Amino acid sequence: MDSKTLKEEQREELFESLKVNSSIGWEVDVICPKDLSAKMLKKSKVNLNEISHNSAMGLVRKVIDMGVLLAEVYIDTVGDPEKYRIKLTEKFPGIKFVVAKKADSLYPVVSGASIVAKVTRDRALRNWVFDETALNMHMKTGSGYPGDPDTKQWLEDHKHPVFGFPTLVRFSWGTCTPFFKDAVEVTWESDEVDEDGTGNGSTKRQVKLSSLGFTGFKRKTEDIESSGKGRCKFFQARKLELVRKFQ
Repeated sequence: MDSKTLKEEQREELFESLKVNSSIGWEVDVICPKDLSAKMLKKSKVNLNEISHNSAMGLVRKVIDMGVLLAEVYIDTVGDPEKYRIKLTEKFPGIKFVVAKKADSLYPVVSGASIVAKVTRDRALRNWVFDETALNMHMKTGSGYPGDPDTKQWLEDHKHPVFGFPTLVRFSWGTCTPFFKDAVEVTWESDEVDEDGTGNGSTKRQVKLSSLGFTGFKRKTEDIESSGKGRCKFFQARKLELVRKFQ
């Protein structure tokens, strides 16, 4: 049973019945949108599949550390089922892992986990407290899925040409892409190595917000005269250079 096919009231009712059943235990690993964005958009990117795998393995480890004797684990796959199963087996030898597509429709224990995950997500969304203090912010987010017109309207209402979206949104989400075609260009001044690898620090970069993950727009550089104007005056005055290797 896929929890998304049920009405919210049905999921809540099933969740409460799971809570009062003394023979059932459950645990969730909540990952906030800000953490997902940071992992997926950083220099050494971590994709969503790997994040999901690490989360699942973290939950298995937590249960083992609690002293629970785990014999079998059933998982709804993320990515290739067999590769995922091998990865889990290598990490936790001695445990039988069953990894399958649509596992929530095949195994009752995964159906229950799906209910717990969806209700936890829905409640977190309903009770979300914005970090931002802009006016006219609202929580008519819809389901949060790409095809939902309410979700698309919420993104349209809350987009910002420089800062993107509130931290409620995962910036690496592909659905964000169309909303930043006209993003404001920002000049970033840094002491990082230039794209051509010279590292002479004489380059200023003009980077659209879209280049940080919203579109396929590639970062472009504009060479300024080799007079050192591209570097922060603090570094120039002190004749400081970026060092990456130490002897």
